[in-house]
Amino acid sequence: MSTTLILASASPRRVELLQQLGWSFMTQAADIDEAPLANEAPQELVCRLAEQKAHAVYQQQQDPAVAVLGADTIVVVEQQILGKPADYADSLRMLKLLSAKQHQVMTAISLYYNYQAHTQLVCTEVFFSPVSEAQITAYWDSGEPCDKAGSYAIQGLGGKFVERIEGSYSSVVGLPLVETDRLLHSHITR
Repeated sequence: MSTTLILASASPRRVELLQQLGWSFMTQAADIDEAPLANEAPQELVCRLAEQKAHAVYQQQQDPAVAVLGADTIVVVEQQILGKPADYADSLRMLKLLSAKQHQVMTAISLYYNYQAHTQLVCTEVFFSPVSEAQITAYWDSGEPCDKAGSYAIQGLGGKFVERIEGSYSSVVGLPLVETDRLLHSHITR
């Protein structure tokens, strides 16, 4: 018997990526507090948030045979976690921090199934080109960075700021394809 898979996300990018893997699934956004805990390391934060998203949606199901996939992505530069920008000034601050530097994009995936969380962290190194304030302003005016971790989308207009990456491109977008497919195949049947 096949397992019902639910993606605990409203992100169109995560939906597209999971569709690429050929899995049948439903979506249901998780409503959780995403604020970091005191002294929480970036890796711990992103894993905790992915697990909490999966668990929150799992708890709402009537069938314990359901599997819920949660994911969270953060941008880390110089030990600072960059979430989604609050406003233009915040976006400007973030993109100036990233300009001409290397940073990490961490995506955690968590599959909650059979009352257990199975979580994996994928870290990708991203190298930004120098970005001017005029470029940042024009980018902000496009509307794209408003709801993106680190205030940029590699798969969109923000890709022009990325010189290169080392690691998983799909993880930077929001869902590491290889690791997600492996995780799903190791715990559930289609």
